[in-house]
Amino acid sequence: MTQTLFLGTYTKKDSKGIYSIELNQDSKELVHLKQEVQIGNPTYIDGDKWYSYLYSVEKTDDGKGGIASFKQNASGEFEKVDDYLEEGAPPCYVAYDNDKQLIYTANYHKGEVAVLKSSDSGSLSLVDKVTHSGQSVHENQTSPHAHYFDLTPDKQFLVACDLGTDEVYTYRLTNDHLEEVSVFKAAPGSGPRHLAFHPNGKIAYLFAELSSDVITLSYDAETGAFTHLQTISSIPAEHTDFNGGAAIRVTSDGRFVYASNRGHDSLAIYTVKEDGTLDLSEYVSTEGETPRDFNLDPTEQFVVVGHQDSDNLTLFERNTDNGSLSLLQKDIYAPEVICIKFAEKL
Repeated sequence: MTQTLFLGTYTKKDSKGIYSIELNQDSKELVHLKQEVQIGNPTYIDGDKWYSYLYSVEKTDDGKGGIASFKQNASGEFEKVDDYLEEGAPPCYVAYDNDKQLIYTANYHKGEVAVLKSSDSGSLSLVDKVTHSGQSVHENQTSPHAHYFDLTPDKQFLVACDLGTDEVYTYRLTNDHLEEVSVFKAAPGSGPRHLAFHPNGKIAYLFAELSSDVITLSYDAETGAFTHLQTISSIPAEHTDFNGGAAIRVTSDGRFVYASNRGHDSLAIYTVKEDGTLDLSEYVSTEGETPRDFNLDPTEQFVVVGHQDSDNLTLFERNTDNGSLSLLQKDIYAPEVICIKFAEKL
């Protein structure tokens, strides 16, 4: 049995755009890297469940940035349908809402979040956008830096993480208008980057890029508000060199949380306690430089890590009983990987 992974990348060096690769679960290896789309800096991607439609960050040579849409044709090739571009830097995050055919984006450099609509054909139009304001104490926090914008599990709200203001915003989308309903203020200088919900829908794990902390939050589904429960580091105390928190994932059984570290170049593995807070289990080297993203395959028996600076993928087998990882491959070439997404089987 095989699973298809789609890889979003920078195109600063050797990468030409969006790639795919196959995970052969029988032979336990990654095979057949293929360029799917030629496009500038597709740093984050998403699609429908089967990736027959693909939505990507796009940066153009004439200084514009935005989102591009692609449709897979009968021969399996992706054809560009549309793009929505504005002057300036492109977004850094994109999520697709299958139910409403909406696309949610966060723009780090502009400090804004936006909602786009995708038609049945894949053409794109703007629904609404909000620009954040404020700053915080770190040298990288002189202005807002929206880094994540996605649905809550109950699909009642949208949550935005802003690294620049140390805030997590909750919005309600009503009549094509984003309305702010709650704001969680993280510790000064923490730099909220990404958020992952526990499958119970009552707990969320906020990964802070600048402080390298995983922050456990309780989530109120009626108000959209978050409350602090715990802060735990993603790196050992003796690591005093640079580190930036990157990606965070929660297993579907709610028993384990994984977080990737750029600098320490590791995955931190946590076990989830009954109250949703975390205990650190171990650190595992990702066998590469700058693990910007990683993901669990649909069976959750494997973990694939992508590296921005060493141009390699690492494949681990996961022990579903204790959450530990065993190295299978570490030298699979894939250039400048920033985002990893698995497609479901048709």
